Amino acid sequence: MTAILAISVALIMGLLMTRILRPLKLPDVTAYLIAGVLIGPYVLGRLNIPGIGFVSTSDVEQYALISNVALGFIAFTIGNEFRLSQLKNIGRQAMIVGIAEGLVASLCVNIAMFVLHIFLGAKLPITTAITLGAIATATAPAATLMVVRQYKAKGKLTDILLPVVALDDAVALMVFAVSFGVAMALKDGAFNMTSILVEPFLEIVLSLIVGAFMGWLLTKLETLFNSNSNRLSLTIAFVFLTVGISMLEFDVGGVHIQFSSLLVCMMLGTIFCNICPLSEDLMEKSDRWTAPLFALFFVISGAELELSVFSDISIVIIGIVYIVFRCIGKYLGAWSSAKAAGCDSVVQKYLGITLFPQAGVALGMCITAAAKFGAEGAMIRNIVLFSVLVYELVGPSMTKWALKKTGDIQPKSAEVINRRAMKLQEAEEKKKVM
Repeated sequence: MTAILAISVALIMGLLMTRILRPLKLPDVTAYLIAGVLIGPYVLGRLNIPGIGFVSTSDVEQYALISNVALGFIAFTIGNEFRLSQLKNIGRQAMIVGIAEGLVASLCVNIAMFVLHIFLGAKLPITTAITLGAIATATAPAATLMVVRQYKAKGKLTDILLPVVALDDAVALMVFAVSFGVAMALKDGAFNMTSILVEPFLEIVLSLIVGAFMGWLLTKLETLFNSNSNRLSLTIAFVFLTVGISMLEFDVGGVHIQFSSLLVCMMLGTIFCNICPLSEDLMEKSDRWTAPLFALFFVISGAELELSVFSDISIVIIGIVYIVFRCIGKYLGAWSSAKAAGCDSVVQKYLGITLFPQAGVALGMCITAAAKFGAEGAMIRNIVLFSVLVYELVGPSMTKWALKKTGDIQPKSAEVINRRAMKLQEAEEKKKVM
């Protein structure tokens, strides 16, 4: 009962916040995050009223299932952007940019953290600096997708943005695995090539294989149904199933096998949209079904943000340096690689700005670091949490701004505005008659 009440209050608060903040013209995702902060452990949660606000971080973690499923649908939707007809035009460019922008961001943060290490010494260990540089690679696909969907963005920047964000996650996983393996080796004094190279390679390859198989299987099973409702139900069930499979972990010999939920679900969407003739219609219907799920996901994400990180000035300073140099790296990496790949001038100028948001993948990485590094891991976690708080609240607005500057977000036409005004007027007249 309490869980149902908490979920309903969270969703309603998120929707109401979009109306309250409407005069500021902020993206809905920012409103959802702010609503999450307000009903989180540091505001309404302090009242300790069951169902009205999340009273603690552990209370928020109970709803991890919602976050996992939402991320699965987000990756599934992004996979739909990898249609072969589109990749023929931008595939090479997306590949170049997706790899370069992540590596340049990692390099910039690594350099900045090494310099800070020289001044701060033991307060910022070299292993922490290396790990933060790796985490800087990741970009949050969820916030970007939500902005694109809310404003129905279409154009040159949007066409390359979503494939780049998807490729970015694969690059981030590999860079983190190698860098984290090096950091662990420096800490323990022994290099383990299995964990540094073999396991991350297997994670990416196996994730793509499992996702591809699930996409093929979904397409075959769709042919058993004639009803669009049943086909939609099967599609949704398969995303749930794929998320569940991607969370499995096991050991084979001395090798730890795990999957990336984002990559598995992304490949599910990619194969499905390319071989199922009804995929476009089903994806459109799926988008309508997932709207409240995504809203709830961001409200819960807002509730998870740790405001307590502001109490440690050293965390704030390192966090600010991390944020600034990661943004510089993302922008320079995207600009230079887009230019080298022959992208349009507006893509070169604004793509980097849309890659600033960071959340889910980065948080997963810092949780791994926290589990292995002890006190150093806790520091990494707090720095990343601080940066995520800033990125998630500011990033969506910057993405919206960049998409507007390129013309991918068009203002509503006078015809649409007048039509809505007429409908409201007709509704008011009906009320008067009644």
